[in-house]
Amino acid sequence: MLKISLPAEADGSIFDRNDIPKPLNGTDIEVNGDVILLFDDEEQAVSYLDTLEDFATATDNDAGKNAINLIVSAISNDEFVQAYLQ
Repeated sequence: MLKISLPAEADGSIFDRNDIPKPLNGTDIEVNGDVILLFDDEEQAVSYLDTLEDFATATDNDAGKNAINLIVSAISNDEFVQAYLQ
């Protein structure tokens, strides 16, 4: 299982508040409040990036786009995802 932590400024309501689809395996909240994205593997994480890209294109909500950028950055900067993409 691949777990990717979102930056501290993201809270558990980031998905609901911005109507962003959650990853297939969902999310988890750590004791310290960090939001963790859950994926089976790097391939699933990259597929979720495609979903977010489609969603960002379809939305006019600037706050939603900022939230998507935050999520995309967290996934793209993950060392395992970067290795998978190479």
